[in-house]
Amino acid sequence: MLALSVLPALVLTIIGLVTLWPGADDRVDRIPTVAEGGSYLRADVTRVLPEAGLLEVEVDGLVELAYVPPEAIAGGVEAGDRIKLLSIPQAPDDGVAYVFVDHVRDLPIGALAIAYAALVALVARWRGLAALVGLVVALGLIAVFTLPALLAGYNALYVGVVTASAAMFVVLYLAHGFSARTTTALLGTLLGLGLTAVLAGWATGAARLTGMTGEDALVLPSFAPEADLRGVVLCGIILAGLGVLNDVTITQASAVWELKTIAPHLSPVELFRRGMRIGRDHIASTVYTIAFAYVGAALPVMLLVSLYDQPLGDTLTAGEVAEEVVRTLVGSIGLVAAIPLTTAIAVAVVSAGGRGQAAQSDAVDHVRAPGPAQEPAPR
Repeated sequence: MLALSVLPALVLTIIGLVTLWPGADDRVDRIPTVAEGGSYLRADVTRVLPEAGLLEVEVDGLVELAYVPPEAIAGGVEAGDRIKLLSIPQAPDDGVAYVFVDHVRDLPIGALAIAYAALVALVARWRGLAALVGLVVALGLIAVFTLPALLAGYNALYVGVVTASAAMFVVLYLAHGFSARTTTALLGTLLGLGLTAVLAGWATGAARLTGMTGEDALVLPSFAPEADLRGVVLCGIILAGLGVLNDVTITQASAVWELKTIAPHLSPVELFRRGMRIGRDHIASTVYTIAFAYVGAALPVMLLVSLYDQPLGDTLTAGEVAEEVVRTLVGSIGLVAAIPLTTAIAVAVVSAGGRGQAAQSDAVDHVRAPGPAQEPAPR
């Protein structure tokens, strides 16, 4: 019966994906980044010539010169760096046929990704690997569905909700298995997601968040005139807190299950009260978790606006900073509301199913992640 409770959401999500999926005619042409005859290539820096604004580079075994902007030199480009160049189809009179584009970062980023995946697999085993697969699927969904739909001008609220719902179905069941506990967490996540979407829709209009606050806002309408910048902000708010929302709901569901297993005599009211003690600690920690995450992402903007001679209130309600503030507040409200909702659903499920329901869920977990047998908790 519990599985049937998420069936309407699953059906609506599938209908939304089918309805909103951009067709070939709706997709916006990609922006060319290289002039005809030009190309990108990689090279090694052999010498920096800051006075001339040039780099001496080795390209295919030959020593060539490449233009480099002052900010790149100030940023620390030096001999031995692996860089990306753009070849100039028709070299100017000075014969310099290349321009510095960026540093090549494949090795350090690849090493970090491998280390992360290896650590997840080592600590969380099959469940961690399943979570990584779910993450890849969710990011793929954003790439092939969400971004093209927003560029084509589809309703951003619907696109955001459908994306978030589809991602949660995939990620939760892949990472945590098909069980009553996972379905309970999914229900709490969907309820929190619904509240977040409603608040995001209201807040973007009430706070007049236009999305016209950065360089991207000036470029995007030129190449994707159908894209709604305010809608992009709205969709971003919906998706931004999804990971933390999922984290608190699965934690609350697991907490209630464990409490019922250890103390099967607890009444539903007492079980809810004890579950919310854990939930309140989680709320307290996630309040600053989300805030610090957004502070880190928006730090360059905050540094800039801190230089302006204006009151703090004006700073926090102006332009790009206001978008981050609204994103933080809306996501936090949805997250906090999801904790008691998930706890209440979990209490209702384990109380209706008794200890057998909790034991069945634990059995599913042991099948997915085998390990040494645990001694039963003393009564």
